[in-house]
Order: sequence, then C-alpha cells, then structure tokens
Amino acid sequence: MQNDKLKSYLHFHVIVFIWGFTAVLGALISLNAVPLVWYRMLLASVFILLWIRFKKKSLKVAPKKLLILIVAGLVIAAHWLTFFGAIKVSNVSITLAMLSTGAFFTSILEPIFYKRKFVGYEVLFGLVVIAGLYIIFNVETDYFWGILLGLLSAFLSAVFTMINGKLVHHAAPSVISFYELLTGALGISVYLLIVTFLGDGSKGFNAAFFSISLSDWGYLFILASVCTAYAFIASVAVMKHLSPYTVMLTINLEPVYGILLAFLVFGSDEKMSPQFYYGAAIILATVILNGYLKTKRKINKIS
Repeated sequence: MQNDKLKSYLHFHVIVFIWGFTAVLGALISLNAVPLVWYRMLLASVFILLWIRFKKKSLKVAPKKLLILIVAGLVIAAHWLTFFGAIKVSNVSITLAMLSTGAFFTSILEPIFYKRKFVGYEVLFGLVVIAGLYIIFNVETDYFWGILLGLLSAFLSAVFTMINGKLVHHAAPSVISFYELLTGALGISVYLLIVTFLGDGSKGFNAAFFSISLSDWGYLFILASVCTAYAFIASVAVMKHLSPYTVMLTINLEPVYGILLAFLVFGSDEKMSPQFYYGAAIILATVILNGYLKTKRKINKIS
C-alpha cells in the first residue's frame, strides 16, 4: 500500500510536469490560439475515444447531464483559448503566474456552487492575491493584455473545475472528458464557420488553416496525446492513492515547472523583473496556504 502511494506520488509529479510543459508547447506552436485549441481538442477527443473503446466503456450519458457537459466543453474551450491567447501576446511566465490564481477563484466560486458560507481567511487571502497581482501589473505594463487574458483563463478554469466536480459522480472521467473536448471542438467549429461565411474569411476555415508545418504537427500530437489525453486519464488513476492536500500541493507546482521549462527553452525571452517573481511567489504561497488550511478543516470535520 505504501509502495503504491509512493509510485502514485512520483507519477503525479510527472503528470504535473507534463501540464507545465503544455504552456511551452503553446509557445513553440506557430498557430494562433483558435486553430491551436481546435486541433488540440479534436485530436484529444479522438485519442480518448480510442481509449474508451479499448476499455469497452459505455458512452451513454443522461440527457440532463449531457447538457451540462456541453456547457463544460464550451467553458474549457474558452479557458484554453484565453490561456494560449495570453501566451501569444505575452509569454509563458506571465500566463502561468496568472493561471496560479485559479485556486483563488475556486475558493470564491465554491461557496456559490456548493452553497456554503465564505470562510474569513479566504477573504484575507483574496486581498493578498490582489496585492501580488498589483505588483505584477505595476512592473510588467508591456504585458497588460497577457495578464488580463491569463486572469480570465484562470477564472474559466475555476468555473470548469466547479462544473466537473458535480459531473464526476455521474459518469466515468474519460467519458466526461470525451464529450467536453468534442463539444469544445464543435463550438469552435461553429465560430469558424460563421467567421468564414459571414465575416473575415482569412480567420476561418481556409487553406492556411489546414496548412500546418511538420514541426507544428509534431508539437500538436504531443499536446493532444501526452499533455491532454494521457495526463487526464493518468491523473484520475493516481489521485485514488493520494490525499487531497498532496494533490493540491503538487498541482500548485505546475506554474513553477512551466516557468523553469520556459526559461530553459526560450532563455532571455522569459526572463522577468525581480518584482514579477516577488508577486508570483506571493500568489503561489497564498494559494498553497489556502489549500493547506482548507484540507486541514476537512480532516478536522471528519475526525
């Protein structure tokens, strides 16, 4: 049993490391955010469908749950569009620093979704996170739009987490993920068709949209298979052997891994001012402390 926990812990670190690498891949892929996310979601849904067929799982979902899955799919599509959009207009470091505020947004949304009272220290932590963001906004004015898109992406990530928290008890995680990814791809397809026929054809489905370099295909394959399909399925498996606090603490290392990887891959392009790292450290430390206190409260309630 102890050996299973250790293996799961190490495996989960690898998964979080992979998640951190997602942002680097987003910067390496030359495609704009819309086609990048469309290809990612479409390819990942195909990979997960193959997994479902291999495992002989049923794709049946109650009609009411299917409607929620459609909403969740559109939310995760918007999350990834703003995430990769932030990378394209700023860089990996800015985007991941903003993404780390996702846990803060979750702490605000959780009482609304699950109808519980706000906890006093969460309000205080919210003010501390705002202080960290203020430091970053003050010193990284060139990345204003990247910061805004990153924050919006973090908020959408929190909304998606809340929705999935209600869905996970009603269907297999791989089935949920398949419908969400496919819905997201279809939602973007509708947008692209509208843009193609009613708007600027250069931004919709056209020859350039389907003209992708060999290197981009390679990066997209890794992004959709390893960073999306595999990481999702594997994370569900290892979480069964880990405590909520361990999971929370490890996930918060994603921006750390991502920023370090980005610095190794892109070098000086990812080097930020010292104040940026102070602000990012304040946000990350607050998120970790919030997660620790929440987990401790839950343990005390159970005992």
